[in-house]
Amino acid sequence: MATSHKIEVQLRDAEGKGASRRLRRAGKVPAIVYGGDLPPRAIQMDHNTVWLLSQNEWFYSAILDLSLNGDVQPVVLRDLQRHPFKQQILHLDFQRVNLDKPIRVRVPLHFINEEKSPAGKTSGVVISRTFTDVEVECLPRKLPEHIEVDLGDLQVGQIIHLSDLKLPEGVEIPELKLGKERDHAVVTAREVQAESGSAEGEEGEAGKS
Repeated sequence: MATSHKIEVQLRDAEGKGASRRLRRAGKVPAIVYGGDLPPRAIQMDHNTVWLLSQNEWFYSAILDLSLNGDVQPVVLRDLQRHPFKQQILHLDFQRVNLDKPIRVRVPLHFINEEKSPAGKTSGVVISRTFTDVEVECLPRKLPEHIEVDLGDLQVGQIIHLSDLKLPEGVEIPELKLGKERDHAVVTAREVQAESGSAEGEEGEAGKS
């Protein structure tokens, strides 16, 4: 079940680069809400509030309830522009969500119990994570804020694929519908000592010739 996150926003009257610069100097962040059956709306948000929100993982994948003078619209964050070197957020794009229609959103993967796994306890084994997030499809109310990947039983030489992920009820990975070749590896556990020793042996033999 998706968690509700209510965020207060204000209507933005003036648009354009000059107006956006003035807003930023005043400690505001220009943003836009689009999608659904309503026209796009230019809004603004307090920069300090946005900055604090941006430190939360869920801000990038959860359903957000934007409240404009009591008018609440469910949205997802589609784009966030940052200043190249200042700690400043320049612009936000939000897309409206129809609560009765499936949506596609990338959600983070949380890897747990790696240190308890047989692979994690074996020296000379490298555990690699190919993805840090994954695109899922579901109804908004089913949207998870993250997906746990339990590595507690991970063996040396084992590969965890997308199809091995345990998804909440009503949640799918659309890429898996495109064929077995799209069932990518998410985690691999491989030995590196043997490979290193073999390479050293080959170098030694080459030096004798």
